[in-house]
Amino acid sequence: MQPLMVIPEHQITQHPITVEALFRQVSERLQLSWIAGQAGGGKLLTSDTVQKPTLALFGHTNFVHPNRLQVLGCAEMDYLRNLSPENLKAAVENLFCNEIAAVIIANGEIVPSIMIDRAEHNATPLLTSPEPGPQLMRVLSHMMTLALAPSTILHGVFLEVSGLGVLITGEPSAGKSELALELITRGHRLIADDALEVFAVSPDTLEGRCPNLLLDFMEVRGLGVLNVRRLFGDAAVKQKKNLKLIVHLAPVHEFADKWQEVDRLNMLASNSNILGVDIPEVRIPVAVGRNLAVLVEVAVRNHILRLRGFNSAQEFAERHRAAIQAGDE
Repeated sequence: MQPLMVIPEHQITQHPITVEALFRQVSERLQLSWIAGQAGGGKLLTSDTVQKPTLALFGHTNFVHPNRLQVLGCAEMDYLRNLSPENLKAAVENLFCNEIAAVIIANGEIVPSIMIDRAEHNATPLLTSPEPGPQLMRVLSHMMTLALAPSTILHGVFLEVSGLGVLITGEPSAGKSELALELITRGHRLIADDALEVFAVSPDTLEGRCPNLLLDFMEVRGLGVLNVRRLFGDAAVKQKKNLKLIVHLAPVHEFADKWQEVDRLNMLASNSNILGVDIPEVRIPVAVGRNLAVLVEVAVRNHILRLRGFNSAQEFAERHRAAIQAGDE
C-alpha cells in the first residue's frame, strides 16, 4: 500500500536540551548532586550518546566528543587515584580540553579537588551520583533519547480509545471535536485537541504528547473552549500516548459516485508515514445517520484484533473460497 501522508522534512524539528533541564528531570531519580561548574548549566546536549571517557584520560582526546555527557565509573576513578600529581593534572586537563557538556561521577566516588577546580574554570557541570555506572548510563541514555527525539506537529484530535492511541483527522468542520466529545462521554480519554506533538522515540514508535498550553482543553463549535478534566474528571484526560492508529473522517463527496465501490472488506485503506514510521489509517466516510463513535470504537477493536493476528476480512474471504470449492465438488 502506498503511504497516504508523508510529513515534509522542513516540518520535522529537534529540541536540544540543556544540562540544567536534564538535571531537573533526573536528579531525584539518580540522586544527582551538582558540585561544580554551575555556570555551565546552559550547555546544550545534542546527542543521546553517554560516554565513558577512559581513553581521553590516557591522552586520546579525539575520543572526547563535544556536547555529550561523560560518565566516570570505578575503573576510571581508580586509575586517577593511582596517578602522580603531575599525571593526574594532565589526565584531568585532557578530559576537560574539549567542549564537553557535563561530567558525572558514578558510585559516589570521591572527586579530586583538581577536577572540581578545572570544572569551575571551564564552566563545565560536574555532578556525582551514588548509582552504579551502567545503571547511570542506561537511565541517562533513555532520558536523552526521549528528550532529543525528532518531532513534528499534527492537526487533529488525539485520544486513547480502548487503550490505543488514536488520532482523528479530517477537514475543518468535519466533526472531529464533536466525535471526540462523544467518545469521552463513552469512557475514553482525551490527550490533545487541534495540535499534537509527535516524537519518534524509537525507530518504530511514535509518542504523541499534548502541548502544555492545550492540556485538558478542547474546542467544540457552539460550546467554545471546554476544560475536559473539570467536566468529566481526571480519568478523562491523559498527557501522552503512543500513536497506533489514524482515523480520517472523509466527506462523502470525496467518494462521489463511488460510494458503492468503497472497500467493504478491508477497513485499513492505507498507511501514513510520519517521521519514518508507518501508521495504519482508517478512512471512514461521513454521512447523515452514521454513528461515528461506534464506528471508531469498532475500527479500534478491529485493529487490536489484527495486531493479535486475527483478520476478519481474510477469515471471511477464506470461508467464501471454501464454500465455492465445496459447491464445485
